[in-house]
Amino acid sequence: MARILTGIQSSNIPHLGNILGAILPAIELTHLNNNEAFYFIADLHSLSSIKNAEFIRQSTYAVSATWIAFGLDYNKHYFYRQSRIPEVCELTWYLNCFTPYPMLANAHSFKEKSKQLSDVNAGLFIYPVLMAADILLYDADIVPVGKDQVQHLEMTRDIASIFNRTLQKDVFVLPQAKIKKEVMIVPGIDGQKMSKSYNNFINIFLPEKELKKVIMSIITDSTPLKEPKHPDTCNVFKLYALLADKNDVETMRQNYLKGNYGYGQAKTALCELILDKFKEQRKIFSELMTNTEKIEQILVLGEKKTRAIAQQKLQQIRAILGYS
Repeated sequence: MARILTGIQSSNIPHLGNILGAILPAIELTHLNNNEAFYFIADLHSLSSIKNAEFIRQSTYAVSATWIAFGLDYNKHYFYRQSRIPEVCELTWYLNCFTPYPMLANAHSFKEKSKQLSDVNAGLFIYPVLMAADILLYDADIVPVGKDQVQHLEMTRDIASIFNRTLQKDVFVLPQAKIKKEVMIVPGIDGQKMSKSYNNFINIFLPEKELKKVIMSIITDSTPLKEPKHPDTCNVFKLYALLADKNDVETMRQNYLKGNYGYGQAKTALCELILDKFKEQRKIFSELMTNTEKIEQILVLGEKKTRAIAQQKLQQIRAILGYS
C-alpha cells in the first residue's frame, strides 16, 4: 500500500488537460493495492496569481465537484482545501530555511516571469516550497504530476534530503513522481499544451452548444476536404485519440488518410465523444454546483480528518527543530 497525494489549483473549472493528466490518473492509482490518497484543492497557490475572493471560492467548488464527479471516494480517502490546514504554512517556513536561493531562482515557475520581476511576488518565488510542504506534511510516497511539474517534485525531494541530512534524521519520505506518459501533454485548441494561462482549454462541463463552439474553434491546417490529411499532426485527432477506444481511433485515422473527410466532421465526432463519454460526470457536476452546501459538508469532514494527520507530523518536526 502506498500513500498518494495530488492537488489542483482553484484557478478555474478543471479543463480536459487537468482531468486526463491529473485527476483520472490519481483516482486510478487509489484502486491499486488499496492505496491511501490525499486529494486537495490548492487554493493557497492560487493566491499567487489571483486576487479575487469570489473567483477563488467558486473555483474551489468547481474543482471539488470535478473530483467528486469523476469518482473520488471522499469517505475512504482524504479530501480537503489546502487553506484549511494551517500546518502547511508553518511547515513552509521551516522548509524555506533549508532551501537554497539558487534552487528557487532556477524553478520554471519563476524563470518564466523573471524578465519582468515587478510581476513576481514572493508567493510565486517560494511556490515550490509550499508545494514541498503540501507533499512532505503527509509522508506521500507517490505524486501524480504532469511533465511541467516534474522539476518541482525533484525540488521537493532535494529539500527533504537537505532537511534530513542537516538534522541527521529520516524525517521526510522522498516522494516519487508518477507520470501517465500517453497523456503527458494534452494539446489545447491552438496546438500548445492545454492551459488556463494560454486560454486554450476545453471545459467539458460547458452547455452543449458552448462546448461545440469551443471544439469547432480548434486550429487545423488548410488541407482541402478531398485531400488526405495527416492525423498525427492534427490537434483534433490527437484529442480524439486520448479519449476514444482503439477501434474508433483507427477508424478516424483511416478517414484522415483516405480523404473526403473534413476537419469539421472530425470536430463533430470529438464533440459527440466528449458528450457521451462524460455524460454522467457532467450531470453530477451540474447538480453539485447548484448545491454547494453539499460540497462544503464533504470538504469540512475531509479537513477534520486530514488535519489530525498534519498536526501529528508537525509535532514531530517541531520537536526536532527545538520548538516543542
